[in-house]
Parts: sequence; structure tokens; C-alpha cells
Amino acid sequence: MSKQTFRVCFCFRRRFKLAVAEAPEEIKILFNKYSENGIMTVDHLKRFLIEVQGEDKATIEDAQAIFDGLHEFKHLNVFHRKGLNLEAFFKYLFADVNPPLSPRGVHQDMNAPLSHYFIYTGHNSYLTGNQLSSDCSDVPIIQALHRGVRVIELDIWPNSTKDNVNVLHGRTLTTPVELIKCLQSIKEHAFVASEYPVVITLEDHLTTDLQAKVAEMVTQTFGEMLFAPGSECLKEFPSPESMKRRIIISTKPPKEYLEAKDIKVKESDEQKEQDEEAWGRELQGLKSFKDDDLEEGEDEKDEKDLNNEDLKSQQLAAPEYRRLIAIHAGKVKGGLSEWLKVDPEKVRRLSLSEQELEKAVITHAKEIVRFTRRNLLRIYPKGIRFDSSNYNPLVGWMHGAQMVAFNMQGYGRSLWLMHGMFRANGGCGYVKKPDFLLAGGPHNEVFNPKGTLPVKTTLKVTVFMGEGWYFDFHRTHFDAYSPPDFYTRVGIAGVPADTVMKKTKTLEDNWIPNWNEEFEFTLTVPELAFLRVEVHEYDMSEKDDFGGQTCLPVSELRTGIRAVPLHDRKGEKYKSVKLLMRFEFVR
Repeated sequence: MSKQTFRVCFCFRRRFKLAVAEAPEEIKILFNKYSENGIMTVDHLKRFLIEVQGEDKATIEDAQAIFDGLHEFKHLNVFHRKGLNLEAFFKYLFADVNPPLSPRGVHQDMNAPLSHYFIYTGHNSYLTGNQLSSDCSDVPIIQALHRGVRVIELDIWPNSTKDNVNVLHGRTLTTPVELIKCLQSIKEHAFVASEYPVVITLEDHLTTDLQAKVAEMVTQTFGEMLFAPGSECLKEFPSPESMKRRIIISTKPPKEYLEAKDIKVKESDEQKEQDEEAWGRELQGLKSFKDDDLEEGEDEKDEKDLNNEDLKSQQLAAPEYRRLIAIHAGKVKGGLSEWLKVDPEKVRRLSLSEQELEKAVITHAKEIVRFTRRNLLRIYPKGIRFDSSNYNPLVGWMHGAQMVAFNMQGYGRSLWLMHGMFRANGGCGYVKKPDFLLAGGPHNEVFNPKGTLPVKTTLKVTVFMGEGWYFDFHRTHFDAYSPPDFYTRVGIAGVPADTVMKKTKTLEDNWIPNWNEEFEFTLTVPELAFLRVEVHEYDMSEKDDFGGQTCLPVSELRTGIRAVPLHDRKGEKYKSVKLLMRFEFVR
């Protein structure tokens, strides 16, 4: 048989060769200014830290520590015996030792009452997925605690034989997990990420005998860790510092434990179409509500259906269970004005759905701010978020709400913002509220986030370049035949006057994009501003691909040139992907 020769024509050539990252022009100029004969000494680096990085108190020892910490680059032959050459200096700027937030740990005053802090709060903390049919487990509780979440919510129900207690989302197809397993996991993992107190909020659907059983479980599991003052109601909340490594129980006193009213908002067709994209729909601000937008919720119907026997059993509470409750929750009789009244003799926790809050801030914004100076306000997702999505947490934070409860498995822009808030204060799960939310002004005025406010500062952000996608993504992840076409979105989430998003140009066919673009953001309330950064890959025919994100509290940004690590959709940090950026505050 004769051999045949074939010629094959390839119409496309794959171009995946990685170029070497090169220092942007501005970095070269700075290096020349702070070096001599191509070498940056320890003295030069100290000057650079003070004059460019804004580290006014930097010492020779600090500069030497940076030199000593760059051992990982020594094999690259970028060190000179007297100092750093340009390549070594560039690698230092782009290294993990040069983060955008201060690594100083907990630095805020932790001796104020709990009501003076934003607290990292979970909603239905036991769910692994959606609100209707996912498994209940202690695994998401453990994951939340390891991330620094300080408020864990458990819905407790009788098991099928009515002789033990399960955790599950009631009246759904979620599979239960035993309460004791959740309690044991909380005890084991509560203080891995933070020493500050963990609050367990209980949604109680139990008979009196099972309440007594829960009291025994909680007492035996936590022992001396449990904070149970035993009084009817606290006159003032304790401080996070005084409650280190303590467990605090919060629920409604049993006789008040009728199902809470849940106001539901009719979604327009347009709102339904704006469902979260792969990486989450854009954050929504404050909405306007009309009375006819509100309808009776399922929980309110449940409350009306309770018969006299149910009411009697609710009123007969196990005394040992009642004594466990340190933070009393519940709504007093009447409407919103009554709920928000401040009692000088006792403190409590109030829960509102996200829609109740959005409606309340239109008519009772000042009362909410006043209420949250002494009392705790918890906000929870609306009942129709079956997919475990989330809402804009800033609506609550702007009005002083401490416990903005989130579905920690509901990945998207809202959760990224939550992650950003609790990167502050060393990631301990407690962030001190700004002074204007804790006390009135000189004329006892109350903060109004929608008011006309003067500009306090301007944040100038330079996006130099990015790298790392070549190592963290498959070569054909973004494009089958050529390198990716990246662009960066950068902006502010904050009060309405400060909220904005901008974007760089798209750079074609480049694994190491050099944008070198500068943006300015005027800030009226920098204390409640968050820098949002997202990288996307332009796709002509389909939805743009996701290339990483981060969210950083503006109040804790380090000025100067910093290496900004990016995270995936779930908030997990990529191994290699980061941006080189510069932050400057212009007064």
C-alpha cells in the first residue's frame, strides 16, 4: 500500500506565550528618584516609604525589615549587595508584603457597648444552598466562623418524634441537622478567626419540654463560655472586649415568640429581569415605596392562625431556657414608631426585613439612627430570596443597623461588599460605627445619608497593571485562540452621593495588562465608603468573563503604591492574581 502525505492548514494560531512583567513608567521614574547608580539602599527605601507611601513614622528598621523579607526573590538574582535594583524594587511593590490594608490587626476601641459596632452577621447560617431544598449542615457554620462571622442564626424545631431538636428551615424541603452537632461545632470553631464574642440568634419553634432540653444542651456544651446574666433585660450591652471568647444567646422571650410579620414587596417585571448575573447584579440604592406596594406576608398569616392552645403553650416557657437569653429580641405592640422607641432602662434587639427597612428609612430615618445608638437592629433578607441571594447592606449600615444578616452562600456583589466591610479592624468581625451614628451633632441633629453633605476628601486611584491570570486560569479559559482582553471597573459603594463606578480601557491580547489610568472620587462620607474593584474580560459575542474582584474599606486604605490581591466569586483569594494600584487622598 502506498503511503499518502497530507497537508493540514491551521486557520488559527494560538498565541499564549507570556511576556515578562515590566515596571510601569511611573515606577521607573520613582525608582530613579529614590536610588543612586541604579541601586536603592535602605536609606533610599526609608525616604520612599515616608514620601510616597505616606508612612510618616517609617524607620531604618522598617526599611531593613522589608529588605530582609524579600528572600523569596534572591534566587532571581535581582539583588545587589548594597540594595535593590529596579526589578527587585518592582517585585517588592507587587508582593504580598505590600498590601492595600494595614496588617496591624485589631486597632479600634473595643470597650464600647455592642450597639456601637457593625457586627458580621449570618442569616440561616446552617444552609448549604438555596432556602427551599438544600441540606442543613454544620459545615457552613464552621466556614462562616473561620471567615470571622460573629452572629450565627439557627432555626430550631422538634424532630419527627418530638423528643429532640433539629435545625432546619421550617416548612421547606431542607434536610435537618441535629442542634447538638451545630452547638458543638460552634464551640470548637467560634474563636479560630477572632476572640470577640459570638452571638447565636435562635428562631424558636419548640414546646416547653424541648426548650428545657435546649437549655441543658447549651449549658453543657458551652459551660463557662456562656454569658447568661439571668436578668429580665440588660440595661446596657457589654463591650466586645469584656465578652472575649464568650457565647451570647439572643432570641425572643418565649411568650412573645409568635411568628414575626414579614412584609413582602411585589416585584415588577423589570425587577425580576434584573436578577443577579453570574457575579451578581449591580447594587441597588434606596427605593421609594408606596403603601400599595406592600402585601401581607406568610408569617403574618401564620400568626393569625395560632389558636388559643398554641398561645397558652407559648406563654409557658421553661425558666432555665429563659435565663439563657442575654439579648432579648422582639417587637412591642403597635407600629414602627412604637418599635423604635428608646427605653432608657433597658436595651433590646429589633429585627426588620430588608423591605421593612427600606420603607422605614423613608418615614423614620432619624428614629432608626437614634434607636441604634443604644439598641441592636437586625436586618434579614426578604422571604422570596429562595436562591439565597442578598441585598445592599449599605441601606442598613447608613442608618446604624449593627446586624445586617446575609446568606453567606449567596455569592455576588452584595456579599463582596459585606466581605469588604469586615476586612476592617483586623477582620475580627466587629467594626466601630462612625461617631456621627453614635451621637448627635452640635445641635443634636441626626445623620441623614440622603442629605446634601460637603465633600470631605477626594480619593485618587491609579490602576497601573495586573498579573497572575496566566498562572491561576487555564490558557483557554478566557479565549480559545488568543490571550485575554482585560478591563478594570473601579468605583465607590457608599452613601448615594458617593456611589459611582468607572472603567479602564480594554487592552487586547494581553495576560499582563498595563492600563496606567487614573480616577478621582469625591467623598462626602469616607467613613462609609468602600472601594470596589472588578476585572472582566471583554467578549464580543457573549457575556464578559469574570477575572477577579475585591472590596476595600476606604477608611483603612494605605496610601501609596500597593499590591491589591483579587478574589474569586466566592470571595476566596486567588493565588497569583493581583493589581498594582496607587491610592492618594487629596484634601
